[in-house]
Amino acid sequence: MRILLVDDEPAALERLAALLSQAPDVSVVGTARNGREAAQAIADLHPDLVLLDIQMPEASGLAVAAALPPEDRPEIIFVTAFELYAADAFEVEAADYLLKPVRFDRLRQAIERARRRQSQRTALARAADAVAAPADEDPVGFWVQVRTGFVRVPLGDIDWIEAAKDYVLLHTATRSHIHRATMNALERKLNPAELTRVHRSAFVRPARVTEVKRLGKGLISLVLQDGVNVAVGPSYVNAVTERLALHQA
Repeated sequence: MRILLVDDEPAALERLAALLSQAPDVSVVGTARNGREAAQAIADLHPDLVLLDIQMPEASGLAVAAALPPEDRPEIIFVTAFELYAADAFEVEAADYLLKPVRFDRLRQAIERARRRQSQRTALARAADAVAAPADEDPVGFWVQVRTGFVRVPLGDIDWIEAAKDYVLLHTATRSHIHRATMNALERKLNPAELTRVHRSAFVRPARVTEVKRLGKGLISLVLQDGVNVAVGPSYVNAVTERLALHQA
């Protein structure tokens, strides 16, 4: 995957480049330090993916993404120090939204999500009969607001849920969706056998857990199929381990 890095801080560009050097099958094809350079680099280099800062000179990352033509559009992952732009980011169809300092496991997850989205778009472009979405067999889900209206996210597609102030991020295999809800409201709605609360700011689907890491002092974290690590809160450890045992039984 060919990646363009965009940030007005040289140290941030260096950190992203260092993290990406550990990721398989990716190459950095260029960098840009403001919105004008970013738009030009996207037009010249045709990257598969852009890691895009939001607050920059010349034009913001949101403005750059919104101006991209729908055809030949790269995947966008916003990388920012600010949570408040999350809703706007997903309105311009971002694949993910990462907060600085970026963790490698979250970056890797975001890249894999962007890769899957790109593969899906390529398949749809090559096969007209693949344009229709597959039938949704799950009667439970979320109606999530997007720029053009609303889309339905089936509950069965969600791998884990992450709190983001007044919103939550619904992480699926192909993208993250932002949804206005509280964690407590979700806990009342969700079946813990399907999505288990593991922290005051996270739910996880037990079926996606591939490893339990012991961190010492009774603390654990969960490794999901796509490599992301989700910390388990101290008060949730016993309930989570019991739930995982039931799932494996």
